[in-house]
Amino acid sequence: MSEPNTEKIKILYVDDEENNLQAFKATFRRDYKIYLAISAVEARKILDETPVDIVITDQRMPNETGVDFLASIIEKHPDPIRILLTGYTDIQAVIDAINKGQVYHYLTKPWDEDYLRSVIKNAFEVYDLRKANKKLTEDLIKANEQLEFLLRQNLLS
Repeated sequence: MSEPNTEKIKILYVDDEENNLQAFKATFRRDYKIYLAISAVEARKILDETPVDIVITDQRMPNETGVDFLASIIEKHPDPIRILLTGYTDIQAVIDAINKGQVYHYLTKPWDEDYLRSVIKNAFEVYDLRKANKKLTEDLIKANEQLEFLLRQNLLS
């Protein structure tokens, strides 16, 4: 298990409505490090400059849906856990979110503060476990390579 993280969870919240961005920040700023983006384009700039743990995005935005945005960042930013937020119950968006955007959780607006806080906590646990698993895998590969090297040395001598 990884050591407890003393840093605040870093969340990027993407929404084309300024009042939603401000409400999210006002609600969660004490508990998390919040980054806000009013568009997918702005969100990509933030992701390129700042590592984040969780990305929460609205589905219905002009120019690019939340699902399309999340799908577009997978290759360059595979690690953040992705959460889709929408004011509409759109089953196709849910299916697309899971299949294309690799979304961890789907929430409807208006969000319930306690429930969203719980989803963020669980999402970060998944993020942390994936990170620890990746490190353990890398350590195992390195140890394996060292053992193979020692075995070859012994076979040659």
